[in-house]
Amino acid sequence: MSNTTLIDVFSTSLNIESNLVVDTLAYSEHPNWDSTAHMILITDLESAFDVMLEPDDIIDMSSVAKARRILAKHGVAF
Repeated sequence: MSNTTLIDVFSTSLNIESNLVVDTLAYSEHPNWDSTAHMILITDLESAFDVMLEPDDIIDMSSVAKARRILAKHGVAF
């Protein structure tokens, strides 16, 4: 379920099709993932996974793959 939730959050937050949410999707490489969308994404991820991300995590979250690693560090299993 966590993987589906991650895909749903990215898709909704960035307003993109869910099939585009792959590990290689990266910040600033997609026109919809800008600084404003990034903050929306962070808020939505924190809410969906009931975590509080550290400022370093927020800055470091530059791809879907990184998001998985950061969330896993906070106890989310994929």
